[in-house]
Amino acid sequence: MFRSLSIAIAALAMMAISLPVHAADKMKPFFLASKAAGDAAAVTTDVTAKLQSAGFEIAGAYSPYTGAHVIIVTNDALKAAAAQSEFGAYGVVQRVSITDVNGEVQVAYTNPNYMAAAYRMNADLGAVSTALSGVLGNQGEFGPKDGLTDAELREYHYAFLMEYFDDPSKLASYDSYAAAVAGVEAALANNAEGATKIARVDVPGKEETYFAVGLSGDVTNTDEKFRADQFIMGEIDFKDVRSTAHLPYEIVVSGNKAYALYARFRIAINFPDLSMMGDNSFMNIMASPEAIRKALTVAAGGEFKAK
Repeated sequence: MFRSLSIAIAALAMMAISLPVHAADKMKPFFLASKAAGDAAAVTTDVTAKLQSAGFEIAGAYSPYTGAHVIIVTNDALKAAAAQSEFGAYGVVQRVSITDVNGEVQVAYTNPNYMAAAYRMNADLGAVSTALSGVLGNQGEFGPKDGLTDAELREYHYAFLMEYFDDPSKLASYDSYAAAVAGVEAALANNAEGATKIARVDVPGKEETYFAVGLSGDVTNTDEKFRADQFIMGEIDFKDVRSTAHLPYEIVVSGNKAYALYARFRIAINFPDLSMMGDNSFMNIMASPEAIRKALTVAAGGEFKAK
């Protein structure tokens, strides 16, 4: 009995030692799969085929601007994980990017474990990460200079008084879940405020649906540019390895309401080391959070009210 008790105590002690180490592991938002000279269109075709061969469902794809292509993928593991978590629809997909940077084609994808922590999911997405790296490759994580731990991501906000994950924008309200999904579909079909439907994924067994939304606008027009994927990424995605898989933004229908993560959280979670002031800073896109909220509100069939 005493020997068994000693073994149990020792095991608990080992867990107490190992858990904080695991929890303290820092993660970054993206993985680089590969980079080499090549033809971006051919690479996109090849990547799409590889993803499908590995059991990933292509939920949608788009080119937000010249030289950039984003593929939105899901699978049974992601759907099951989303079903286990409140607002799990934010994590029901991963994003894969193909970016032509001066003739170098970069293939990258979102880090599933990073996103699971950022979206406070109750599931381990390690198997999804393994599947993506197995089929696309893995040359390491990238993004901010220093990563964030699981605990830091679950309570992340960029700065004092700025939004957390659980401070989303409420875009529209309907009489039921079915009416909400239909309402968002109808509003997105209008392509108003530069919003375009890229993908839709329903979370099984829950009244939750994910919509991927591309945002466009004339980057020479002050009234349109601050919402545009091209303008925003032109200001903040300036490092040698591009974070194109930050895009697109999303609308999540949960119950009878449509939501979106506020852009001061949604952008910062993928660019946590972006400076507040100076070149390539948040100051240059200061008007974007409200411009994005307006576009997504209209895209959800809601009525935009300025703060």
